[in-house]
Amino acid sequence: MQGQVMVLAQLAPGQRATIVGMMPQANSAVAGRLWQLGFRPTARVDVVRRAPMGDPTIYRVQDTELCIRRREARLIQVLTEADR
Repeated sequence: MQGQVMVLAQLAPGQRATIVGMMPQANSAVAGRLWQLGFRPTARVDVVRRAPMGDPTIYRVQDTELCIRRREARLIQVLTEADR
């Protein structure tokens, strides 16, 4: 199954994707901080779980679990992988 490009916030827990870049409207400071945390092009990211109210979400990037808010996850473009 071919993947599709979407934003990280659209993925459901259990899904995996590869980061392809940042949305053009991303603030350079926020984009830079996300890059420092490991949200970089070609990095694989797994959606681990969402908070009970839906925000924030825990993601696994480079063997590290990180929790970010939906507003930041909407800035990260990903290419989805086939269902595991």
